[in-house]
Amino acid sequence: MNLRAGIGMTSARTRDRLVNRLREQGIRNPQVLEQIRSVPRHLFVDEALASRAYEDTALPIGHGQTISQPYVVARMTEALLDGFTGESVLEIGTGCGYQTAVLAPLVKKIYSVERIRELLTRTRQRLRDLDIYNVQFRPGDGWEGWPKYAPYDGIIVAAAAPVLPEKLLAQLAPGGRLVMPVGPPGRQDLTVVTRHDDHFEQASLGAVSFVPLVPGR
Repeated sequence: MNLRAGIGMTSARTRDRLVNRLREQGIRNPQVLEQIRSVPRHLFVDEALASRAYEDTALPIGHGQTISQPYVVARMTEALLDGFTGESVLEIGTGCGYQTAVLAPLVKKIYSVERIRELLTRTRQRLRDLDIYNVQFRPGDGWEGWPKYAPYDGIIVAAAAPVLPEKLLAQLAPGGRLVMPVGPPGRQDLTVVTRHDDHFEQASLGAVSFVPLVPGR
């Protein structure tokens, strides 16, 4: 992969147009907006779809999976980082690594779980090519999380579950936040859960559409 390859749709004007659209939709965190501007999204999709990489839309990445639309990535990242004072984040659903690349410079360490090994192999190399080294990967079942490094200051899930996974809630540190879509297909809410000492506080950020969080490897 030639990471320096220049194509028209990666121009500063094209990226600025996307960032301006996200700002108009309510994204306010300047670090998140800068990451959306700087991460080369065209490298995370098939070459045939590169001309659409900076549209605010989800795109297929193979294996029945998608790269989330930039607005959703920005919204989830902004929600996770709101008041964030910790260091470690658990990511469920590595996918092509775009969400990972947006988040990586903004936190100290990411532990990322992906059930599809072929995706994980390509993504690991892609992020290495982009000089992103603060991510540790594991093939596995997202419903199980990654207990070895728990508790996490933040958890971000790029797939929808019908209910909040209890094992992920158990791996969230006090004061930490979990951001994920919850609900059946067609009725998913982007949900933020904050863990307090003795209870969880839950809020909805609005309707979204994600692939399902499939159990097993």
